[in-house]
Amino acid sequence: MSILQVSDLTVSYQKNIALHDVSFEVTEGSLTAIVGPNGAGKSTLIKTILQLHPSLKGKVQIFGSSFTKQKKRVGYVPQRGSVDWDFPTNALDVVTMGLYGRVGWLRRPNRRHREEAMNALDLMGMKSYAERQISQLSGGQQQRVFLARALVQQADLYFMDEPLAGVDASTEKAIMHTLNNLKEQGKTVLVVHHDLQTVEDYFDHVLLLNKTVMAHGSTEEAFTPENLAKTYGGTLKTLKEGGDHVLFVGQ
Repeated sequence: MSILQVSDLTVSYQKNIALHDVSFEVTEGSLTAIVGPNGAGKSTLIKTILQLHPSLKGKVQIFGSSFTKQKKRVGYVPQRGSVDWDFPTNALDVVTMGLYGRVGWLRRPNRRHREEAMNALDLMGMKSYAERQISQLSGGQQQRVFLARALVQQADLYFMDEPLAGVDASTEKAIMHTLNNLKEQGKTVLVVHHDLQTVEDYFDHVLLLNKTVMAHGSTEEAFTPENLAKTYGGTLKTLKEGGDHVLFVGQ
């Protein structure tokens, strides 16, 4: 079942077109990588779907309706670099903020809510850091906290903007374990992803983007050398390094 439908979406920043006639559908229970070069509009696509940036034209439907009507069913993990990590709050409070969609902004989270937040931190291996100020956490730890915040939302559709960027190997493994668990629960996840080497291992679907959709579908069908070369504007070379295939995209 298609739960996200994007039709003819066009977006600009001032007079520069960031996305042009973007159309695609995402099916329930899929784990999709959004891949493309710098400036391709990957983050802009997510922000526009979530109404954090206006569109010039086009239509977005989530579960057959508008984002405004369905936003309680949607979770979002922004780029770590876009967050003010000097804000004076601890890890538990950050995760608890993810509950406000269910609790309401005028009600204080109760003991049960805080236990729920602690459980999410525990799932991400961050329970012992609950009282730690977020500014004192490493980049990988901060990313785990934000993923825990998304988990307590109990959403059906998740958008994550480069959750694996700049994290250590253990954090990457923990994040992917969590994303696969979400998928097994029937959740749908779209991830802006920068590492071409891991796309085939981590994701069952891929959206290749360069201001418009260059290819979209199952990873097996869409993640091809031809589509990658078209997306990155060059040729793709596959070299063998230490027994592994390494992808290089060049002009």
